[in-house]
Amino acid sequence: MTPATRQRLRQPSARRFGLLLRQPSARRFGLLLLLLAGFVVALLLVPRPNPVELPRLAHALGGYAPVAAVVGGALLLVALVPRTFVTLAAGAIFGSLAGAAYSLGAALLAAALGFAVGRLLGREFVAERVRGRLARLDGWFARQSVLGVITVRLLPIAGFGLVSYGYGTTGARPLPYLAGSVIAAVPTAVGYAALGAAVTSPGQVNWYAVAPAGLGLIASVVIIQRWWRAERQPRLGPS
Repeated sequence: MTPATRQRLRQPSARRFGLLLRQPSARRFGLLLLLLAGFVVALLLVPRPNPVELPRLAHALGGYAPVAAVVGGALLLVALVPRTFVTLAAGAIFGSLAGAAYSLGAALLAAALGFAVGRLLGREFVAERVRGRLARLDGWFARQSVLGVITVRLLPIAGFGLVSYGYGTTGARPLPYLAGSVIAAVPTAVGYAALGAAVTSPGQVNWYAVAPAGLGLIASVVIIQRWWRAERQPRLGPS
């Protein structure tokens, strides 16, 4: 142990905490936590609109409605609004197929925004402090393929926006992360958009549009099973 390390350990806890807060990476990470806490409070306090009244918004926006749907949906997702609600709303406003397309566009944009914010505010702080198993986990995220991202996205561990921020704090590569995020969002986007369309126009919904959601569920189970088997297989060293 170096003299400098022993001196830091002898410092009072409050002083060490103050030194930590004065580090740029710690301040940025604290800002990220405050941002997430603010989103949670807003999510609890702000009332949600009635899905039946949502189609009026599309008529009011006219030709700008698709752009507003993608951008607005993305902002809602990064504000930790559940993707289920965003996709149901898109289906209620635009119908099953268009609603699914716009919700996927919103998911892609939200995944990129959340990742960028997490990388900017939290990556340096996490990289400086991960040790042991956490360092191995961070390395696993850095090596992740598209299939690995799909697997994580399909696991019910957290909401879409929170997972996006979390990925930004890891060493994950942007392109596999974005591709996996969108692919994993396809089944539920199609299914929930069809359900949202059924709320406002029950007679115009083609229920065959829900089939990809069932196929996506089956594919999700197969993907998770194959990933689990691959993780359990011992890695062969060089011959």
